[in-house]
Parts: sequence; structure tokens; C-alpha cells
Amino acid sequence: MSKGTAIDLGLREALDDLFSTQEDRDNAKRTFLRDIPVGEIEDFPDHPFKVRMDEDMENLVESVKVRGVLSPVLVRPMPDGSYQMVSGHRRKRASELAGLETVPCIVRELTDDEATILMVDSNLQRERVLPSERAFAYKMKLDALNRQGVRTDLTSCPVVTKLNSADEVGKAQGESARQVFRYIRLTYLIQPLLDLVDEDRIAFRPAVELSYLTQSEQQALYESISYEDATPSLAQAIKMKEFSKDGRLNEDVILSIMSEEKPNQREKYSFKADRLKQYIPMGLSPQQREDYVVKALDHYKRFRERQRAMNDAR
Repeated sequence: MSKGTAIDLGLREALDDLFSTQEDRDNAKRTFLRDIPVGEIEDFPDHPFKVRMDEDMENLVESVKVRGVLSPVLVRPMPDGSYQMVSGHRRKRASELAGLETVPCIVRELTDDEATILMVDSNLQRERVLPSERAFAYKMKLDALNRQGVRTDLTSCPVVTKLNSADEVGKAQGESARQVFRYIRLTYLIQPLLDLVDEDRIAFRPAVELSYLTQSEQQALYESISYEDATPSLAQAIKMKEFSKDGRLNEDVILSIMSEEKPNQREKYSFKADRLKQYIPMGLSPQQREDYVVKALDHYKRFRERQRAMNDAR
């Protein structure tokens, strides 16, 4: 190395030290790039984002087969020598399906809370995020920020209260702290109801109100939804929440509320499930149950008509 080159390198290092923080320099030292066997990378614990086997995944697999993984995944080293995925679960799965033995990784030393915040922030950039995914992701990030309690390289303002933490969580997504708390309420729903939210069968705001029901009340509601083949409106959800708060919500009350006519809703007939259970075969869908009852009533109607005709003939 020439004297001039050595001076240039020394000057560059001095400038780097001058215009970077100690935190930046420490982070640079604990980050490196390497290819890691796919089997040595564990998924992030309680990862809230689903890896869907959809058309986008099929396209990603084909791309990986042809070009490899163009953007390295982010992992962190674990004490037992393995690695934990932070960002890149879809790329890892595509690599497995494409038959690759290794995947390019950015290896970075991260604390549990740092890893959680990076995992959430990177995955919320997906084109489609389900309400349940956003709910659990917001909760994980909020918990991590609350545990930190002070400014770090991953937060842009001091975190001193739960409200401030919620502001921090929502800021990156353009949402208010109140909306963040609404999403987190969805984590209190039982899984069958949460699935209906993801399927757009239960709207977001009614779902938030229903999250205040006890688990047994939610289960009774889900059974009512299955039998009625209808989901509660916001007004109905609020009414159930009030009855639950007063300790007066039960199956009969839920059925009564669900039977109320909604705006632009055609008249519906409702029956208590227990009264019909002995007459309808098990395992039928809501539509099949309705068809079964209609056929039974039609048969009964024709039977009564024949009886009247016989009586008239006497």
C-alpha cells in the first residue's frame, strides 16, 4: 500500500468517525453477510404474519429458482449457535420450495425487543396485511417499546408512557394511537370470530366492540352467527357489549339481538338452536340447514292440505 493510499484510508476512517455516532459504529461491527443453511434458521417466535401459499408465493418460488434470493433475509445469532429469522420468512419458504440449501443472510446481533420492532416494521410493508396480523404485530411492538422505556436506535422519540408508545407504533403506518389500541383489541377475540374478521364477514368496528365480550359469550355469539348465517352490525355489537358489561348477556339475549332487523335487511325468522337441534342432521352448513327446514315445512304443508281435502270430502 502506498503512502498516499494509507493517508486516504486514514482520512476516510476519520471522517466516518466524525459523521457517525458510536451507536452506528457499534451496529456496523455486529453486522455481517453470509450464506446460511435454510435448516439452521428458526422462525421468529409467535410470528404474527402468515406465509400464504398463494400466487405471489408461486411467482417468488419461480424467481428464486431462476435468479436466487436477490435480497438477503435478516437473521440474528442465537446462544445455541442457530439463527432466528427477523425479516424474510417468505423468502426463506420460497428458498425451501425452490430446493435451495442456503439463503443469503444479513446477520445482526439484536436484543429480543430490537428484533421484535424490526420484525414488525419490515413485515407491515407487505402489500396485504390481514386485520389479525396487524393486531398482533401492533401488540408485539407496543410491548417491546414499553419494555425499552427509553430512546434507542429503533425509536425516534423517548417512550415514557403507553400512549406515547402507541403513537410511535402508529406513526410509521399513518395511524393514530387510538386506532392502534382498536387493532390490539382484536387480539381478545376467540379465533373463530377473528377468522371472520380476516374474511371480511365481520367489519372492523363491530369486531372491536365484540372483543369486550367474555370468551364464553363470544363462543355463544359465534354459534348464533353459524345458525343465523348473519353477522352483527355495529349497533348490535355495541348493544351486546353493554349487556355483557351489566352481566346480562346470555344465549337468549344474543339470539334476540341478532334477530333484530337491520337497515335494508329482509325479514328473517329465527329459532333457538336447542329447539331445532334434535330435528336437523349434524354437520350441515347454514344454507343446508335452511334448505332442510324449508323442505320439512313444505312436506308438512302438503300433508295438512291432504288432510283438509280428506275432511272436506267426508
